[in-house]
Amino acid sequence: DPEAQIPIVAMSVRRDLDPVAHLELGRALAPLRDRGVLIVGSGYSFHNFATFGSPEAQVFDDWLQQTMTSDAETRWNGLARWSQAPTARNAHAREEHLIPLMVAAGAADDLPARRFFSGLTMNTPTSCWLFD
Repeated sequence: DPEAQIPIVAMSVRRDLDPVAHLELGRALAPLRDRGVLIVGSGYSFHNFATFGSPEAQVFDDWLQQTMTSDAETRWNGLARWSQAPTARNAHAREEHLIPLMVAAGAADDLPARRFFSGLTMNTPTSCWLFD
């Protein structure tokens, strides 16, 4: 419905880029879901201009897909230690574009995630997830 009145609050990521702090921030926002507030993590699953198009990008996208679609505890633990994932720093030299996913995942709590977009951007796999 293009006339829908959906409340949205914009937030910045924390300067320290701590994944656990952002997961916990999302968890604190979770009750807003029940009040009709849309929670959107606006970031990017891959963001490293120096390595766009590298074969390692698929490795990280596969890891992210497996992590996102795991049970909530496995997803939380994986995202908390995302920098230890295979080719993580190839995909994100700095994590400011990945961190919004932590907030959304924290807000999702135990809702399952499904990938609703998977495609190529500059010959690099990118993905988006929805929690429902």
